[in-house]
Amino acid sequence: MTDFKNSFQKLKTYCENEGFKGWDPYDGLNSKLFNALPLISKTRFFRLAWIQVFKRSPINFRRITSVEKGYNAKGLGLFITGYCNLYKNDPKPEYLEKIIQLSDQVIKMQTNGYSGACWGYNFDWQARAFFQPKGTPTVVATTFIAEALLGAYKITQNKYYLEVAISATQFVLKDLNRTYDENGNFSFSYSPLDQTQVFNASLLGAKLLSMVYEFTQEENLLIEARKAVQYAADFQQENGAWAYGTLPYHQWVDNFHTGYNLECIYTYQKISGDTSFRKNIEKGLDYYLKTFFTEEGISKYYNNSIFPIDIHAPAQLIVTLSKLEVFNENKELIDRVLKWTVDNMQAENGFFQYQKNKHFNSNIPYMRWAQAWMFYAFSFYFLKK
Repeated sequence: MTDFKNSFQKLKTYCENEGFKGWDPYDGLNSKLFNALPLISKTRFFRLAWIQVFKRSPINFRRITSVEKGYNAKGLGLFITGYCNLYKNDPKPEYLEKIIQLSDQVIKMQTNGYSGACWGYNFDWQARAFFQPKGTPTVVATTFIAEALLGAYKITQNKYYLEVAISATQFVLKDLNRTYDENGNFSFSYSPLDQTQVFNASLLGAKLLSMVYEFTQEENLLIEARKAVQYAADFQQENGAWAYGTLPYHQWVDNFHTGYNLECIYTYQKISGDTSFRKNIEKGLDYYLKTFFTEEGISKYYNNSIFPIDIHAPAQLIVTLSKLEVFNENKELIDRVLKWTVDNMQAENGFFQYQKNKHFNSNIPYMRWAQAWMFYAFSFYFLKK
């Protein structure tokens, strides 16, 4: 029987020894070598290609191209929530120390110049739809960090953490772009620089507004959150699935973004008391559980393909089922998936692989994408139900 506590302890030791700093699948544009070539580094095609090579290659080119390890704000948010969960189970001073240390650090990493507290990534990012310079705030990073600060506030009673999290709602409400439907419902954009309709990103914005409502009781937060939830619910497919977004090249259906969607809608429902989306949650959860996990315990990436087996997927399973309060009735599935993941994706020194592909594995120890997510997931696994 796999010893999950020992597995987590090895991961925790690894992350703490690294000081929570590391590389990221998308940090290729931090390369000093790449940036020393202005004709290439300023071109969309080469930026996109460079990132994809770094992301997909089993060989780590970061040392030879001078990509330094660093803090990733979203990763720190995941670690903070993880330590908050550990502290709830066992209020050790060392956990409290980490909560304060990492919360203070992530607050220093805010991106200035927007209507409220917000965060981006520590690297330039070229996507197919848009380019985001380093630090460009996103609703995804901001929501995970605001949630972490709310958790830190509950434990420390440091009102500054609460104030920063409340401030983040102004970023969501005032700085993100909106795409409206004919009924006045809308999708939040991923960042202030794009107009895309990505369902999990928009729903994370709704989740942030809902979570802050618990503390402020400001009705407008739930009113706006509901419109974003309704917009995404209207795009749910008959079988319970969601495509990633509305653009023609966003039509895939994947594992962990489905988990995000369910978690966000359920958070809105639980806080608001509005049960209008109960059927969406039930249908989506049924599809999620039946589609993305094999009898062997492998987490499929897509609805129609196992590969790449990505560490983010099993981590999100634990979080989704915990947040939806259906952890215990799905414990057998969780244990089967977690056992396969630990047995097949954890290195001897504690870190987890990023991905397993059909013909090769990516063993680069990414801090945010792999280690922070598994730390976060384990903390929910061990949280007393």
